Amino acid sequence: MKVAVVGATGLVGTKLLEVLAERKFPVTELIPVASEKSVGKKLMFNNKEWTVISAADAILAKPSIAIFSAGGSTSLDLAPKFAAAGITVIDNSSTWRMDPSKRLVVPELNADALTATDKIIANPNCSTIQMVVALNPLHKKYKIKRIVVSTYQSVTGTGVKAVTQLMNERNGVFGEMAYKYPIDLNVIPQIDVFLDNGYTKEEMKMLNETRKIMRDDSIRLTATTVRIPVMGGHSEAVNVEFEKDFDLTEVRSLLMGAPGVIVVDNPAAQEYPMPKDAHNRDEVFVGRLRRDESQANTLNMWIVSDNLRKGAATNAVQIAEYLVSKGLV
Repeated sequence: MKVAVVGATGLVGTKLLEVLAERKFPVTELIPVASEKSVGKKLMFNNKEWTVISAADAILAKPSIAIFSAGGSTSLDLAPKFAAAGITVIDNSSTWRMDPSKRLVVPELNADALTATDKIIANPNCSTIQMVVALNPLHKKYKIKRIVVSTYQSVTGTGVKAVTQLMNERNGVFGEMAYKYPIDLNVIPQIDVFLDNGYTKEEMKMLNETRKIMRDDSIRLTATTVRIPVMGGHSEAVNVEFEKDFDLTEVRSLLMGAPGVIVVDNPAAQEYPMPKDAHNRDEVFVGRLRRDESQANTLNMWIVSDNLRKGAATNAVQIAEYLVSKGLV
């Protein structure tokens, strides 16, 4: 099983290698790929040293799977070339997510749609992944009408440059800025660029991707996405209106039985999910479960997950695991 990781030296690429090793994915040969300036560098994987090569050489090596985490322009250029060589691409960028000919996959929800002909598979947005994992069992039971979500997203979602900015500011060091404004002791109510409707691309991604993953275009959703000075994971305050009424005890039971979900919901003991607890974990944590007293059939919940793991690397590796288990690669 030859596996290429495109963008292997980046923040998510490094996490991908970590997750592949942790989950004992059956890699017989790793093919690390990065930009030309990184070609020739060495990295460690499974206690062995591997050499970073170019994308062209990676295609010639004919891996079974290539997991991309190198940005949208790279995916747009290279993913079709890998696919044309018969290599199955799992892409972390937003490039292919809303392409009607491409699958957008969260394995707990819709991996069953994958076939051997799917050569470019899109990995969803991090904030979308954790929300739909938590909402899926409830949607099956009560049917979602409308979602109002506000996100509180880690600087790791922007990348190494943003982490460096936060730590520089915290230590009183002047350095390169990933954001227009300081992020330490601040909150920035913008993730990605603004669109003509006043929403950001991140906010519209949550709407469009949720509908596609959950295979239900009737779901209404409005989002406000916010960057906060934390590491470890993204948090979301979700208000969800259902067609059917629900019982809170049953809601907790459904969530506790859902794959990939951990319920942390004990207000009396001040127990609820926090990013520091989700850090380096693959699960989606849910808490603050309570009925919205202003509107019928509506639930408030708080959802936290490590955006570099379940929000990116782990979800991609889980897709690869599914492909292997079903003999699709």
